[in-house]
Amino acid sequence: MADWATISSLATAGGTLVLATATFAAVRSSNRAARAAEASLQAGLRPLLVPSRLGDPPQRIGYADGKWVEAAGSAGVVEATEANVYLAISLRNVGNGIAVLDGWHFYPESSLQTDHAHLDEFTRLTVDLYVAPGDIGFWQGTFRDPTSPDFAGAKAAAERRNWCMVEILYGDYEGGQRVVTRFALIPHENGGWVATVARHWNIDRAAPR
Repeated sequence: MADWATISSLATAGGTLVLATATFAAVRSSNRAARAAEASLQAGLRPLLVPSRLGDPPQRIGYADGKWVEAAGSAGVVEATEANVYLAISLRNVGNGIAVLDGWHFYPESSLQTDHAHLDEFTRLTVDLYVAPGDIGFWQGTFRDPTSPDFAGAKAAAERRNWCMVEILYGDYEGGQRVVTRFALIPHENGGWVATVARHWNIDRAAPR
């Protein structure tokens, strides 16, 4: 004779197992969908800076002391006086999100080191600089202490027209997805400076290589 109590218990247990399996699968699917949605959102906010194009209009860039310089498309500025060294690069944002520039680090000569400067070594920008997605903008920096080694190196680079480099730290408008991009400034025979991009490093996510 069948033990209906046992059969009922087994049926209940089986139903619970099926329900648990379905719930687990639904949760996994939901998690995958949430991760995909988050990745899509991050991609939509992600900036990526490169030099502007040769045919882009020049950027007129002002400094706090009243100095103005002009950076043509695909160009930069390295200009020195006895009291100041003025630096600038014309940029284009080829990413999908607004680029918010945060800091920079200058090399007075070409560098082959495979890693970027430590983030503590970056100079914080004193003004907010933004580059809209698909648009052009600029980065600017100055050295104002003639007694500092950094000033001496930058001034020598400007006067001797050495190859030099700038690493720019930036991220999305929420402060995430930070990137360091290394730009080279190469002296041109016309007296100006050509800007090229050397490498990108992701700070808050996996490296691209």
